[in-house]
Amino acid sequence: MTALQLGAKRARRSPRRSRWRRNIEGWLFIAPVILGILVFQFAPLLVSIYASLTDWDGLSPARFVGLNNFKTLFTGDSLFITTLRNTAYFTIGTVPVSIAVGFGLALLCNQPIRGVAIFRTAYFAPFVTNIVAIGFVWFYFFQPTDGVLNGILGVAGIHGPAWLSSSSWVMPALISVSVWQGVGYPMIILLAGLQGIPVELNEAATVDGASRFRRMRSITIPLLTPQFFFLSITQFISSFQVFGLIYVLTKGGPGHDSTVYIYYLYQNAFAYGKMGYASAMAWLVFVLIALVTLVQWKLQKRWVFYG
Repeated sequence: MTALQLGAKRARRSPRRSRWRRNIEGWLFIAPVILGILVFQFAPLLVSIYASLTDWDGLSPARFVGLNNFKTLFTGDSLFITTLRNTAYFTIGTVPVSIAVGFGLALLCNQPIRGVAIFRTAYFAPFVTNIVAIGFVWFYFFQPTDGVLNGILGVAGIHGPAWLSSSSWVMPALISVSVWQGVGYPMIILLAGLQGIPVELNEAATVDGASRFRRMRSITIPLLTPQFFFLSITQFISSFQVFGLIYVLTKGGPGHDSTVYIYYLYQNAFAYGKMGYASAMAWLVFVLIALVTLVQWKLQKRWVFYG
């Protein structure tokens, strides 16, 4: 083989070798991330699947019981249905109100007025504040005798209830705190959506004689439907997994009137030492959230406008 032929052969191999080397370098760069995901996410998932099929307290050797944990959830645990009902109550009360209030605040914060950045920061601040600190503040706010809220109601001649120890008022109180604490998130998302709407559309509609209400109904809301859809999913998942607020303010009381699903799961795992049962509960809530999200995803084709 001549020197010319050898040179041509090396030239053909060179791009392939260079590409192979780049691939190796790329895999080496992402290897720590992949390893972390496998060790800290997939491995615990596999362990929890196995644990859901066992009677395990987290310390003693696990005893395989098949699907008994799931069977007990539906047939032998009356509190399971109670916690699902409480969680649904909390979610239905929180999600639409958070999005509606967030939309109103986004409209206000989209106005070209001096100092509007201060209001945006003030509304968003509770969302990034520690939930424990928020819980302590609202715990004293809701006190029946010397609380701020009942004091304000007393000035108006209204005798306020014992908010956190009343079966009727504990969930509305928790929903109010949750909306107040989390409304900054939908506000920011919808504010970004509002600022992405072309000004020319509203100007053209105004020239054509469209009222403010008509522009809102025909331009603003349709162009914000992707943001509304995104919020409906994320807010649902967040509300269905509420834990910190319940733990700090009520610990599931009075009785079990504010015991939500994740708080009950926590009790089974760490208070009652029923890790296997809690794992079964975790996988059940995963399936529930996945099903509801799938339904939301299917229905979005009917009302979300991607322009």
